[in-house]
Amino acid sequence: MTKREPPEPVQVIKQRRDSALRALAGAVPYIRFLGIEFERRGDELTGIMPFKHELIGNPLLPALHGGATAAFLEITAVITLNWAHLWEDMEAGKLDLEDRAPSDLPRLPKTVDFTVDYLRTGLPRDAYARARITRAGRRYASVQVEAWQDNRERLYAQAMGHFVMPAPRG
Repeated sequence: MTKREPPEPVQVIKQRRDSALRALAGAVPYIRFLGIEFERRGDELTGIMPFKHELIGNPLLPALHGGATAAFLEITAVITLNWAHLWEDMEAGKLDLEDRAPSDLPRLPKTVDFTVDYLRTGLPRDAYARARITRAGRRYASVQVEAWQDNRERLYAQAMGHFVMPAPRG
């Protein structure tokens, strides 16, 4: 009878996941410019776009700029898709993204098309988004994204995107 290896301590697993997520999101300058952050619960990500006055598109209402909203939704879709794509290797300990140069990180999926539905005015406050992968293959993926502000049931925007998955580096 062979002896089983003890499981990794949960703190080690959490630290590996958190550092991988920071590396993926931190490597994209536009994510840093918009101030977008990601909160992780297991394999589920929630994008958070903290309110900044620079994100106002119509100061008379005031309302979030539609371009900032679209970028937020697309970024949430791309990071969620990449996160899911890398999950198995990361969990198996085969993928360590900490302290890597941006050029050494896994490539991001490329957007084929991205359609945004603006359902109501984005108010001058924090915004949240969650993406759901509706189809994921080796080369192609579809993602649906929903964004809200104060109430998860009252979406202010939603989107559907199609992406080409990156070929592995090597």
